[in-house]
Amino acid sequence: MRRPLASFHLIVTIAALLTILGLVMVLSSSAAEAYATDGSAYSLFTQQLIGVALGVVAFYIALRMSVRMLRKLSFPLFCISVVMLMLVLIPGVGSEGADGARRWFNIAGISFQPSELAKVTLVLWGAHLLASRRSEHASLKSLLIPLVPASLLMCALVVLQPNLSTAIAIGIILVSLLWFAGLNARLFGILVVGGIGAATVLAFTAGYRSNRIKGWLNPGDDPQGLGYQSKQARYSLADGGPFGVGLGQSRAKWSYLPNAHNDFIFAIIGEELGFIGCLAVLGLFALFVYTGLRIAMRSVDPFLRLLAAGSTTWIFAQAMINICYVVGLLPVTGLQLPLVSYGGSSTAITLLMFGIIANAARHEPEAIAALHAGRDSRLDRVLRLPMPASFSPLRAAAARSKSTRPALDQEARRRLAARAESGRSAAREHAQVGGASNRARRGAPGEQRSDPRRRVPRQPGARRNHPDGQGYRR
Repeated sequence: MRRPLASFHLIVTIAALLTILGLVMVLSSSAAEAYATDGSAYSLFTQQLIGVALGVVAFYIALRMSVRMLRKLSFPLFCISVVMLMLVLIPGVGSEGADGARRWFNIAGISFQPSELAKVTLVLWGAHLLASRRSEHASLKSLLIPLVPASLLMCALVVLQPNLSTAIAIGIILVSLLWFAGLNARLFGILVVGGIGAATVLAFTAGYRSNRIKGWLNPGDDPQGLGYQSKQARYSLADGGPFGVGLGQSRAKWSYLPNAHNDFIFAIIGEELGFIGCLAVLGLFALFVYTGLRIAMRSVDPFLRLLAAGSTTWIFAQAMINICYVVGLLPVTGLQLPLVSYGGSSTAITLLMFGIIANAARHEPEAIAALHAGRDSRLDRVLRLPMPASFSPLRAAAARSKSTRPALDQEARRRLAARAESGRSAAREHAQVGGASNRARRGAPGEQRSDPRRRVPRQPGARRNHPDGQGYRR
């Protein structure tokens, strides 16, 4: 862990292990359902493999991108994601699912969920905005605006799909960014309580959401209806025991557990790999949290610090929510297990986020010094990654002042004009007082002025004594 590129290697290793585990478990848990639906046991696995391939490309692009480019593209990407969230709600543009939800764009047989991209753009733009505002010691109002209203707009568009689970993930990103930016604890608590209250109200406003709450609070009231899925998930975990029944030997995936390859894939992991397999998954996510927060603490760039901390919190919180509702500690929300559950767009976006965190790991001061000294690793040479640039507070402050100089607000201009006018008034008053004193010193017209300081001109050729006794001619 004392090596300069340890964080970078850990992030890459964790991403690779979780992705490989996800591919294996998606193939195992979806084979029966895919064969019954499409006649091929590999149809869902092939779609997941395409998502992983796109995610690997996105990971590599994010790894090569400069920090300056990330900050420059953050706001345009955020605006594009908001527009896409609006377009997906339009009938004929967004695809409607079996449950009536409009969450996807279907292009050439490939489905894409814009709400997944919205989470990435929010954490990018939020980190850029808060890093700029905190470095300028901005007021609380400028810290919360426009980040909080923009995030609420994004949440409202996602809820209209409807997709409360993704709205909860967006709320987690918002509060994590504000927390790591140093928001007052009292205001942070008010914001968290308000978010929980809003989520509770929304949970009881729709029939399917309230049914999930009822099934979680009273799982035995309707074991074949509301509580069926949660009950089957716990049966799968119980059947696994300490070491599991063996990879591919699950019985719950044969149409006993709905969404076994998606929301409830952790139950299949527990059944086939046992308690040891579940502990391995939890250990990987715990190691990811440690590494992500380590990168955040070791970063000197405020933008990378907020980006790494916010992204780590978001991915870990989503994983914990998924695991908790599988084991029965939370009501079912629909959040997937990152990099493990089935979902091409979710997997690709999560790999893109891992690439951004790995990029931040290469910008640690020790990593920059080692790379510039020629001590790059074999992975860097294989990927041909560019040299990271060190963070300069003076250069960042100059760039901020240059960008904000044309946007000088009206109040500041008014103050500058008032200060200039005050200076001109003082100069005029000083000139008037000086003129009056000069007139008083000169006296009335025709009056002989006697001034003891008046010098009498000397006659040409006159000599005067020098302090050293020598005379000189003027």
